[in-house]
Amino acid sequence: MKEVKKIGIITSGGDCGGLNAVIIGAARMANNLNIEATLIPNGYAGLYNLLNLELVTIDTVRADKIHSGIAGSEAGHSRVKISKIQDPDKYEKIKAGLKKHNIDGLIIAGGDDTGSVVVDLLQQGIKCVHVPKTMDLDLQTYSVGGDSTINRIAKFTDELRTTGITHNRALIIEVFGRYAGHTAFRGGLGADADAILIPEVEVDYEVLYEHFKKIYIERLVSSDVKGSTYIIVAAEGVKNKEGQYFTDQASGSDSFGHQRLSGVGHFIRRQLEHYMHQDPIWEQVLKSQGVYVDGIYQYPEIREVSLGHLVRAGATSAYDVTFGKQAGGAAVYLMKQGIAGVTVVGVESTEISYIPTKEAIKQRYVDLDEIAFHEALGVCFGRHPSEYKPEFKEHIGKIHRYM
Repeated sequence: MKEVKKIGIITSGGDCGGLNAVIIGAARMANNLNIEATLIPNGYAGLYNLLNLELVTIDTVRADKIHSGIAGSEAGHSRVKISKIQDPDKYEKIKAGLKKHNIDGLIIAGGDDTGSVVVDLLQQGIKCVHVPKTMDLDLQTYSVGGDSTINRIAKFTDELRTTGITHNRALIIEVFGRYAGHTAFRGGLGADADAILIPEVEVDYEVLYEHFKKIYIERLVSSDVKGSTYIIVAAEGVKNKEGQYFTDQASGSDSFGHQRLSGVGHFIRRQLEHYMHQDPIWEQVLKSQGVYVDGIYQYPEIREVSLGHLVRAGATSAYDVTFGKQAGGAAVYLMKQGIAGVTVVGVESTEISYIPTKEAIKQRYVDLDEIAFHEALGVCFGRHPSEYKPEFKEHIGKIHRYM
């Protein structure tokens, strides 16, 4: 087994919290193990162009200039899929770049798309260890960025409640997550959202409307200042009745073939307005509460808000800083041990756990039984509530679980 003397660190895919912590963890652990650490900038685009780059060595002094509590990546990103580069010599070019810089292996942080390239590179004889990173939380293990994103969604949603209650508005908060609803689910729960719509549940908009009407009117009637609101958190990947995602066709797809999703908040608003404008109860209730104005205020106003890249930006949560450092450092230990083509699961005591990357990147969805638990607490998921049927099991020994 060849001794590892130098590693390259890559961050790839979408930006999110915890990436700088991964860089710090990998660089500092490499320095501790007498391994040189260098940053390869701009994700796989940088890897492809290694022959033309001068790389930055991340020693303890340079690592000290990176702030782990800030989201995004000091190394930069790109959404590049190596196998789709129109260059028949692309892999040889990458290998030549690694040889030029004397890089023995790569620590690569990213999600399922990034992980698929890790598998590809491994098949080409390039040693890689994958650090799980995706705010979508749809990998088979916890991924850097998830906790930070959930906290951002909860924070902004909770703060938007003030504009909802001030203007008696219902608000639809559209958030990232692509084809899985983990961040909308957890972020919505964290903000006490009234309804949470996710790709895993086919939405019955009449059920959603009836829940909206019930909660909104209860709040209005019970308020001594006649204020009410209703909060929906919706994942961008919620589908229409035909099972299609909402997307602006003009925006096309990314290099990995994913549609750029947008517009679900607008669609949900139109669905609620459709039912609301046919329902005579609103005139009765609003008149009885003294808020009805003929021709001007005949129904509650519904607005959609897209949080967009705000949930990727800003501060990194303490959990993601800790996990990022551990996962980055653990990846170096695995590389030093000659273990490649794997994804870091975590560090607990003296145990570094990992799984094959090809298994880690299989998409994971929100557990519908867990949804039923929160339906019992009154949250609407756009369907008739299912009964939660718990099983009881006593655990013995250590328990470590996150999401």
